[in-house]
Amino acid sequence: MRALLCKRHGPPETLVVEDIAADMPGPGEIRVEIKATALNFFDTLIIENKYQYKPDLPFSPGAEVAGIVEAVGEGVDRFAVGDRVVGYLGYGGCRELVVGPVGKFTKIPDGLDYAQAACLTVTYGTTLHGLQDRGQLRPGETLVVLGAAGGVGQAALELGKIMGAHLIACASSDEKLEFCRSLGADEVINYQTEDLRARLKELTGGKGADVIYDPVGGAYCEPALRAIAWEGRYLVIGFAAGEIPRPPLNLVLLKGCEIVGVFWGSYIERSPARLHAQLEQLMSWCAEGKLVPHIHDTYTLDETVEALHAIANREVKGKAIIVP
Repeated sequence: MRALLCKRHGPPETLVVEDIAADMPGPGEIRVEIKATALNFFDTLIIENKYQYKPDLPFSPGAEVAGIVEAVGEGVDRFAVGDRVVGYLGYGGCRELVVGPVGKFTKIPDGLDYAQAACLTVTYGTTLHGLQDRGQLRPGETLVVLGAAGGVGQAALELGKIMGAHLIACASSDEKLEFCRSLGADEVINYQTEDLRARLKELTGGKGADVIYDPVGGAYCEPALRAIAWEGRYLVIGFAAGEIPRPPLNLVLLKGCEIVGVFWGSYIERSPARLHAQLEQLMSWCAEGKLVPHIHDTYTLDETVEALHAIANREVKGKAIIVP
């Protein structure tokens, strides 16, 4: 089979496509013929050995996969050959065949295509966990999304709309904010040209935001936190800006608010059943037409370098999909 391999750590240009032998599934494992693999920002880090997960060399990037069960190992009764499945592997998806434990996979319902299914695990799974489990977002509340045009930001807007929130999207350009409006944002803020705290206060009538979803970090954390509502929830998703902020903790006391960590990868390791329930909910919303994941573009294995550069340069709106 053909596989995109990281044989030494470095930028995307160091990746190579080679023919390698396909593994056989062991007990409790399945082998899946890959139809679509979704890339994420962390794929640009993992190949340079800058991510918290550090797989042994050689490995393939690509955490989210969708395809057809091609073989099953001993003791597997959850899946049969021919089943359509989506899975979260952490890495290893940029190849024609993958082997993984059955617990990593969920069946894809009829009517949902492979590319859309592959989009759902990381960004939408993280976001559903953040808004539902950690943020306790309720209908009618104000949800502020920083970095709203990025992958998880887009997911927050879409899921926030489904959950009945009033959406304020914050991004760094008017072009990105137009994209956010197309996703259902009720209000927008360009935090490159506007005072983030003042505008949040203005748009919420002085009350502040009930839930703030922050995958950016950096300089926008403190002004956003200063505009949170009494008993608001500030969700820490990540630090795309590169800087880990250190907000004054007296703000937490004065606002009676919570700063809540959202670490989806660790959560699903501790609660694997929740992963399947979340994926089933997301796929159900897709089947009902309530959720339509945005696919930026599709690429072949040989074009993955181009896709990774587009992600690193913040050019991707939605998901970049590799189709072997």
